[in-house]
Amino acid sequence: MLESLVSSNRAVSRLADKVATVFAKDGLLSRYVRGYRQRAVQQEMAGHVADTLSSKGKLVLEAGTGVGKTFAYLVPALLSGKQVIVSTGSKNLQEQLFYKDLPLLLEMLRLDVPVSILKGRSNYLCQLLMQSQMEAAFSRDERLLDDLLKLNQFASLTEDGDLGNLTGVAEDSPAIAMVASSQDSCTGQRCAFYEACFTRKARQRAMNARLIVVNHHLFFADRVLKDTGFAELLPDVDAVIFDEAHLLPDIAIGYFGSQLSTRSLQKLLDNISRLAKGELGDTEGLKLLPARVGLSLENWQQEVRRIGSSDFRELLKVKSAAVAAGELMRELAALEALVFAHLGRDETLDDIAVKLAETRQKLSRFFACDDPGSAYGMDMGERHFLLRISPIDIAKACAALFGPDTAWVFTSATLQVERSLGFFTRELGIESSREVLLDSPFDYPNQSLLCVPRRLGSVTNQEAMVQRLTEVCLKLIRAAKGRTFILFTSHRMMEAVARALVSRCHYPLLVQGQGSKQQLLSKFRQLGEAVLLGTGSFWEGVDVRGKLLSCVIIDKLPFASPDDSLYRARASAVQARGGDPFLQISLPQAVIALKQGAGRLIRDETDRGVLVICDNRLVNRPYGQAFLQSLPPMRRTRSLEAACEFLEAID
Repeated sequence: MLESLVSSNRAVSRLADKVATVFAKDGLLSRYVRGYRQRAVQQEMAGHVADTLSSKGKLVLEAGTGVGKTFAYLVPALLSGKQVIVSTGSKNLQEQLFYKDLPLLLEMLRLDVPVSILKGRSNYLCQLLMQSQMEAAFSRDERLLDDLLKLNQFASLTEDGDLGNLTGVAEDSPAIAMVASSQDSCTGQRCAFYEACFTRKARQRAMNARLIVVNHHLFFADRVLKDTGFAELLPDVDAVIFDEAHLLPDIAIGYFGSQLSTRSLQKLLDNISRLAKGELGDTEGLKLLPARVGLSLENWQQEVRRIGSSDFRELLKVKSAAVAAGELMRELAALEALVFAHLGRDETLDDIAVKLAETRQKLSRFFACDDPGSAYGMDMGERHFLLRISPIDIAKACAALFGPDTAWVFTSATLQVERSLGFFTRELGIESSREVLLDSPFDYPNQSLLCVPRRLGSVTNQEAMVQRLTEVCLKLIRAAKGRTFILFTSHRMMEAVARALVSRCHYPLLVQGQGSKQQLLSKFRQLGEAVLLGTGSFWEGVDVRGKLLSCVIIDKLPFASPDDSLYRARASAVQARGGDPFLQISLPQAVIALKQGAGRLIRDETDRGVLVICDNRLVNRPYGQAFLQSLPPMRRTRSLEAACEFLEAID
């Protein structure tokens, strides 16, 4: 026992020493990275990561903006000699790590180790789907055909089939979805392209790599598959490092729960109908039943829309909805029985039979609504619904996932609430972890100003709020000469303010929905004096440095809707234990969300700017202190004029 402890301490010391020399004032980073400045907080973080990788412990570490956390965990990971998974929350960061940061570090450290990037299967081109689309190309319209021809050329030239590297085809082109790999269309080893399959080869490279860059969704999908006995996507590694770890709780809820899109059911029905018109045309029932199921599905969706509730438990109390659900299940069971009666006649129908049975079982669980430990809800799209069963508490499931035989590192710029990491660790069931807070090295008191304008009025008066928010925005936009983000907590408010600004703002307006996130950000950078209006996705993962972004305006504190089915279920569970749902759920979640939005402003040591939060509750409610204590130490003012003067002084 003593020998093992001594050996472990030596390993920790050796790796920590190696890492320290890289980050030293005259170390490798100072020689290889242009403009590199030694940062004590970065070196401290790298040391904590090195210790954790060597001792197989758990590290939960908040690293404020500017710490340089990417190199602080990649250098120890590469020098450790261990097999490591690095998991990110966004595709952008995943690609930055693999295509930019890792090649630089491998060259700098003179290491020749295999590294790999693995994305979700929908990011890879499927050769079988590509072939079938080209066979039917004559029936496509001219624009779609042009995109398919470009995709076909891409398929013949690409080595990895990663659709992220595709150029010349718009990222929202329907042609991409038509050839992207999917579980529903995969025929496995029976596929004529099995050996050449891009998805299969990407997984194989990942199994053999020393450092594998994935995203959180893929990581949890892999663990759920392993728990159910399916084939592995990722190897069992020595260490896992989660960057953007603040996203993990919401993602984990999705994977430990269950979800079903009515779009996938409709796709199965369409595939059965297609077979009934061809190879299985002698079976009358296969021609009729899919249409009957489709009609029952549409009737049920129309009934749900009429009632207007997204909470399953409330919905099924309404007799008409329960009757429509029962009719759908009867028709679906009849179709499943008929499909299974024809097993062995056609391989495609055999695949459909399995997926149809899984779909009916999922739908049955949704309609049963009999798990008190879960919330049942749905997102209603224009044509299809996404049905969700979400566990109220994921702590136990996650605790089992983060086992003692692996080193675990959780890091993000936004984990703490009022200088405590307890909310994050409790949500994920993380025990016996080292908890570290590393503040940003930026000079926030001199670089930035936080303004909560006076005379905003009640946040519950929508019409007055739009008018007042518009006036505030116009003053700030003029002072900042454009160069502004306006972040909203709802699409409705964003659209209302956009309509109010369009005829009064003399700077280019970019509104979420006018293009993809990356297209809008690219335009914002190119224009140089633009104003961008966005909701959720623009609150995080956006990095605009320098004078291009001088002002960030947030419409109100980002509390989750109290009508959300998951929130209501979790709140009920907290109340049953004698707790306060607001203090234990709503407030911590809102604090972390606000920190993400505020983090868009100061991205560099030379950045200067103003953060404006248009919500009086930040200063006149007791819980406002929780937000203020969790934000960076900016100078504060309630004077809109002072905020404008600060902006006007930015060259």
